Formats: sequence, C-alpha cells, structure tokens
Amino acid sequence: MSRCGFVRELASWLSGGGETGSFPYSAVLAEFHRVGKHFVEKEVLALLDQARTQLTAPAATRAPHARLLSDFLDVALDKWDGRYDYRSYLALRLLRLPVGDDVAGLFAARRDQDRLLVRLVADALAFELTAACGATDLLPERRPRREVVTKRYRLGVRALSPALARLGIAGTAPGREAVATPDELRAIAADAEPTGELALRLSMLPVHVSHDEYLFIRVLQSYECLFTGIAEELRAIVAALSVGHARRAAERLAYARGQLTAAGPLFSLLATMQPEAFRTFREYTAGASAIQSRSYKLMESLCRTPEGSRLDSAAYHQVPEVRDLVHAGQPSIDDAFRAAVRDGLLAAPDGERVEEEMRSFAAALLQWRRTHHRLATRMLGPRPGTGYTEGTPYLAAVRSIPVFTSVAGDPRPPLPTEPIGGSPE
Repeated sequence: MSRCGFVRELASWLSGGGETGSFPYSAVLAEFHRVGKHFVEKEVLALLDQARTQLTAPAATRAPHARLLSDFLDVALDKWDGRYDYRSYLALRLLRLPVGDDVAGLFAARRDQDRLLVRLVADALAFELTAACGATDLLPERRPRREVVTKRYRLGVRALSPALARLGIAGTAPGREAVATPDELRAIAADAEPTGELALRLSMLPVHVSHDEYLFIRVLQSYECLFTGIAEELRAIVAALSVGHARRAAERLAYARGQLTAAGPLFSLLATMQPEAFRTFREYTAGASAIQSRSYKLMESLCRTPEGSRLDSAAYHQVPEVRDLVHAGQPSIDDAFRAAVRDGLLAAPDGERVEEEMRSFAAALLQWRRTHHRLATRMLGPRPGTGYTEGTPYLAAVRSIPVFTSVAGDPRPPLPTEPIGGSPE
C-alpha cells in the first residue's frame, strides 16, 4: 500500500467512528516498517494521535481490543510525545510480561514466561529464515550472509530448548532440531489468546530498516521476559527465607540461576549482529538504553539493597519506580538470609544449600554482566551509550558489583559461554 493509500485508510477509520476492532493495524505497521519509526512522517503521526484521542474510556474498563489499541498507539507515538525510552522502544507494555502474586500464580507465571520466550525467539528465527529465502522485504538493509543465518538458527534453537522441554513440546530431545521451517516456527510462536498474536506483531517497531534490528529487539525483549520472571522468583525467595522455608528458597534460587545460565545463547545470538548494521540503527535510538531496564534493577535490588551511591546514580534515577520501592524498605535476599541465620531459621543441611545456591546465582549473574560488557565493547567500542550514559565504561564499572554480601565468593569458575565475535560458522 502506498503512503497516500495508508493515510486514506486511517482517515476513513477515524471518520467512521473509530471502532477499535477494525483499526487498520496492518496498514499502520506496514508504514512504520517501510521507513522505520524514527522516519514516519508527521502527517501520519498526527492521525494516530487523533485516533488515540478518541479512546476516552479508562484503560481498566476497556475491552481487550481497546486496551491493545491504546497501548499500541502509546508505543507508536513515543517519539511524537517526547517520551521515547527503553521500555517504549521494546514495546514492553504490549507483551504483558508475566508475573505471579502467590505460589500458584508464580508457577503459572513460569509457564507463561516460557511461552512468551519461545514466541519471541521463534518469531526472530522465522524472520531470519523468511528473509534468507527472499520471501519478505521487511527491513531490507544489510541482510546477513546465509552462514550467519545458519548460526543464528542454531543458537536460537539452543536458547529455546530448555523452555520447550519444560512446556512438553515434542521434538526437543537432546541433539535434535526442535523446528525446521518458518511455518513451524510461527506455529510454535502462536498465541491462543485472541489478541496475543496481534500484540506480538505490534511489538516489532524498529526505528530503522536494518535487518539486524529485528533480532536486536526480540533478544532484548526476551531478556526483559527472563528478568521479570527472575525478579518474581527472588520475591518468593525473600518470603520463604523470612519464615525459614530453606528448601523452598534453595529450589527457587536454583531455578532462577538456571534461567540465567540457559539464556547464555541469547548473548551469542546478539553477537552475530553486524557491527556496522548495529551502529546504523543505533543512531536513532538516542534516549533508549538498557540502563532504563526496570526488571533488571528490580532483580538487582531484590538480591541486595543497593548502596547509597548506587541508588543515587543515574542507573536508579532512570528507574524511579524501583528506586521508590527501595526507599520504601523493599526487603532483599541478603537481608532475609542474614535475619534467618541470626534467628536460627536455617538449619543444616537445607541452610547450607541456600548458601550454596546464593553463590551459584551470584556467579551466573556476574558472568552475565561480564558477557554483556564484552559484547557491548565489541559493538560499541568507546562510543557513548544511547540513554545518556557513558556506554561501555559504565558497564565496566558495574560488572563486579557484589550480588550478595552475606555469602562470600563464587562457588565455581565462570561458566563457559559461546565466543563473542569470530567466525559465523
């Protein structure tokens, strides 16, 4: 559809009363994908702003379609509004990151997290295979070589395998390829909820037309999914320690550590990005940076209450909601563990297992930080960060911040990871 045709379709929808169920999502997405979010013309954005104005009901009382449209327009208009940031770049409000408020809810959230992770990574791989076959003109600049696509597929399947196994999806036995074609990948990524599949499509709004930005967005969304789930596990661990449920705390620590460790291939997947492609689309992401990740800061602060200098740094001023929680006295695992030891709630051998699992989780998180720094150094070099941060020097400074102080030292050497950079084979 031409831009003029798209404008006519959107204007017709507005003049017809703006029924939320008939909003021309496909036409809007096509226009955003044609030029990249950063380059969408003001005439188009003004029409979308007008559409948003017509949604007057409070979000809590809207039907799912109306809520979806409202959230999509807020994400699409973030630059127009002057509030573009990491969360809006990744369209996180559209993904409905899973959380659970009680034991039953936490286990349901685990399943939802696995499903969302599978959908995100499978969608990224489906795009890679579809583009390699020449079956799409989406994000056409700097297509990767076929051997790079092959490597991305292998790493993506490896990253998905633990979640697929937990979900009981066939074909995920060790040594077997879980999926093979774009259609199969998209089938795995499908959502049974009426608006779920549409929300996944709408959550892909790159700022440019570089091929690799699709992968970049999906991997960062996957990490946000993981961090949100891990933060929920950490909340449950604090609660378990406070009443002396050492075994439950240890089991949840082991699960959280396994989530971090199993996600290693996601970094390796990011490392296949072409640095020149990354630097091209990164020029248009000013204002959005991972330093604004609420889920990561929540995870960090649930492990150990940040020191005053950390809490007053740009890292926490970028996430005021988390900073407010800490100031309000949010308990941490470090504090709960010390209190449980002091009160004699952690008898051997379960208490010793908690301590061991805390060390293991700390080792996994420190390894994640080191790998993040290495990858950023490879991609960015000395360039400053995009969220008004100093980039790799910041990552270098924070990569060794202790995860816990109530237990000493890592229990094992750093975990092996896929090499960053090098040959695509």
